[in-house]
Amino acid sequence: MEELEQEELFCIGCGSQIQTDHKTERGYTPMSALKKGLESGELYCQRCFRLRHYNQLEKVSATDDEFLEMLNQIGEKNALVVNVVDIFDMYGSMIPGLHRFVGSNPVLMVGNKVDVLPKSVKHSRVKHWMLQQAHQVGLRPFDVALVSGKTATQIDRLLEIIEENRQGRDVYVVGVTNVGKSTIMNQIIKAATGSKEDVITTSRFPGTTLDLIKIPLDDGASLIDTPGIIHRHQMAHVLTAEDLTIVSPQKEMKPVTFQLNPAQTLFMGAVARFDFVEGERSSFTCYFANDLKIHRTKLEKATDFYDKHKGGLLQPPNEANIGDFPKLVRKEFQVKEPSDIVFSGLGWVAVQKPGKVAAWVPEGVDVVIREQII
Repeated sequence: MEELEQEELFCIGCGSQIQTDHKTERGYTPMSALKKGLESGELYCQRCFRLRHYNQLEKVSATDDEFLEMLNQIGEKNALVVNVVDIFDMYGSMIPGLHRFVGSNPVLMVGNKVDVLPKSVKHSRVKHWMLQQAHQVGLRPFDVALVSGKTATQIDRLLEIIEENRQGRDVYVVGVTNVGKSTIMNQIIKAATGSKEDVITTSRFPGTTLDLIKIPLDDGASLIDTPGIIHRHQMAHVLTAEDLTIVSPQKEMKPVTFQLNPAQTLFMGAVARFDFVEGERSSFTCYFANDLKIHRTKLEKATDFYDKHKGGLLQPPNEANIGDFPKLVRKEFQVKEPSDIVFSGLGWVAVQKPGKVAAWVPEGVDVVIREQII
């Protein structure tokens, strides 16, 4: 096998160079599968093998240079672009400069994790806010679809929108890492190869370099999954995988309301902080993951409270990981009408009355104000 390891071998599905050492990196193939592939003449990486045989798509990421090269390719083609974002992390899941690369191609924005929004949330308002955020970075989606990759909610409707608008063109699905793009793609493949037999041909899933996975459509076009680009401003990049499961909503959020006087503070574990600086006593409703514990204290003691209890009473992160956690930075808001203060990647606090508030988030993570969506 030493001779095999010295020879450069490539996956016939996606073009990645075959390697047997690193399971989480592209081109990985178990040694046993490598031997079988060489004997049969069909050598696939593990990712492409699972896609071909089990309709299972695994996540893969690209470097910035690779991703820019891929985006330039999209701009040169006549295609429909499907941009997957995280409803709870719009800022962290927007692709910087995407509008410059898609050219005149239409863009459909897909917001993932609709299943964990409280039932009282108006989807029309969520879509309106997402369009506003997209417009701020120069992107002009023709529509927004809200889905859940986890529960397959609205996946059939997403397929319908894609089919209605692609007009025989290829469809490129793009998104940053950790937004659930691969989960959505898996649901699309499952739905299309099950109840919609005529949409996708399942015999082969050929690909190209850069881990583009092409899923052939019956009219000769392809549904193309692209690698996720790493966006450093995501909450996901400052937390461990274990902590991320605590702060990321996993099921329908149950709002918690606090009656606050001015000069009181709320801590969302040790990952975020909300200060009620000035105004009349009022109710503040918190929409965060049900497992994320919220603690109230006085504003004047908040900094000392945080320094004393972060990693202990205030977690996540836990004591073992708090040393690597970025410092919290402050952003102040003058609220004039009922508004939501949105903590990117976490959730939001609904503010009912005029006043001054401040939000603290890890350095590099965003916090914004919006019209209330409830």
